[in-house]
Amino acid sequence: MQWWLDERHGEPSQRTVEVPPQSTFNRLLDTVEASLGLQGTVAQRRARAARPVPPFTPTLALRPGEIVMLDSSPLDVLVVLDDGVVGRLELTIAVDVAMRGLWGVLRPVGSKLTDVAVLLAQMMTPMVMRPGWSAALSMASSVVPYERLTGIDERVKDAAARPVILPETVVVDQGKVFVSPATRAACESLGISLQPVPPANGPAKGHVERPFGSINSLFCQWLPGYTGSNVSERGSKVEQEPLWSAAELRALWEEFLVHWHHRPHAGLRHPLMPKKVLTPNQMWAALLPVAGYVPVPLSSDDFVELLPVRWQPITDAGIRFDYRTYDGNCLNGHRGQHSEVLAQKGLWEVHYNPYDPVRIWVRLPEGFREVAWIHTTSVALPFTHHVWEHICKVVERTGSREEHEAELALALDAFLRRAAGKEELSTVERRVMAKSRASETTVPVPAGEINVLDVLAPSFGLAGVYAAPDPDDETLPDEDEDEDEDGLEAGHVPGGSLVLSDQDLEEDQWLP
Repeated sequence: MQWWLDERHGEPSQRTVEVPPQSTFNRLLDTVEASLGLQGTVAQRRARAARPVPPFTPTLALRPGEIVMLDSSPLDVLVVLDDGVVGRLELTIAVDVAMRGLWGVLRPVGSKLTDVAVLLAQMMTPMVMRPGWSAALSMASSVVPYERLTGIDERVKDAAARPVILPETVVVDQGKVFVSPATRAACESLGISLQPVPPANGPAKGHVERPFGSINSLFCQWLPGYTGSNVSERGSKVEQEPLWSAAELRALWEEFLVHWHHRPHAGLRHPLMPKKVLTPNQMWAALLPVAGYVPVPLSSDDFVELLPVRWQPITDAGIRFDYRTYDGNCLNGHRGQHSEVLAQKGLWEVHYNPYDPVRIWVRLPEGFREVAWIHTTSVALPFTHHVWEHICKVVERTGSREEHEAELALALDAFLRRAAGKEELSTVERRVMAKSRASETTVPVPAGEINVLDVLAPSFGLAGVYAAPDPDDETLPDEDEDEDEDGLEAGHVPGGSLVLSDQDLEEDQWLP
């Protein structure tokens, strides 16, 4: 301000306007900030700007699952991922408004599309008691009408005391994971309404924003490596504490979720006992006689529906995406055909699991069919999308599409063997493997049906040519015939096989 006055009005001896003392100037500046609404930090100003116009109307839900809110945030705890790599996990939670039930998934930072599938499956599936848990955490020891529920749903017999609901409306923010086509497809398959809130409007889903603070005070702050919500709450040597592994933290988190439903919640009151604070389990028990309970056992196809989806053509080479080719005999008869889904321009519905890329599921007229990656037998160890994305970045393409995919598979296998053999890895490679191993999926997808003897070789569109002959097919020539009706020699089909010879490949012009 002094420089500005010097520039506008000259030297101090030549002007009549003086700069006030610093204390007075600061008070004037505070007054200007108050008049413009600029007090506080940037986060506080954004929260005030996003606040709805008063009077405020509370969100009301009268039955379990009527309104469920989802959100994600990094967990304020450092963990050891793998090989000494220290990092943080991201917590994706779901909160039921009617009874304040809590469900959550822990992953390395960067939620993937399967997190929503895990949450939906958790809400609709009873949690099985883990070894070492107290018997007081079982549903048989809770206030929930255990015997009546057992007669309806046998899965409740060995379950922990955590509510089981079927969401009706899911409220999410504008995060990429929550508004993705995969999330919409998963909700549509289960008859769930997806309701995104306006951008930068946290108060619209305050029921799921507040539990993050409760998780910090009730769970995170008692763990080694607690970083706090900001730098002022963080210790000076957090990284040097005896940190937990990701698997240990997940096990404790699952137990904490059960304890959460035994803890009184100030927002839960019984209409006939307004002064009595209820627990989520007590509120669920009170709402069950009114709302009822309908078990929803998810089949293998239902779990596939919850996985991320993309729409792909079925070509002669199979199904290709992310530099991987999937092919199988089940695709014969559908190659190059229209799926009759006009909204997707005839493409076929394909579901995939980012944590298990060796197989996909394609919806055919007869239902979902599992299709294997053509290079499954070339990779000896399991991998996730983290490792595959890293390999795609470091391996340069020098040949055709097929040659590049084969090079990626060989490079992937070599990298996984080096990592499993405890060979020295670079900093980037260590972090990639740490995130991959910490991303152990909990999606209850169907058990793998891939038989390595049935996986097609990389024939690139010639799967039908290499099909085994049908012994009952009358169109096949007899083995003892030297010549057929057209005078062709039996050498064209040696031994009754349908594999073409080199001469046939030159004469057959339709082959590439």
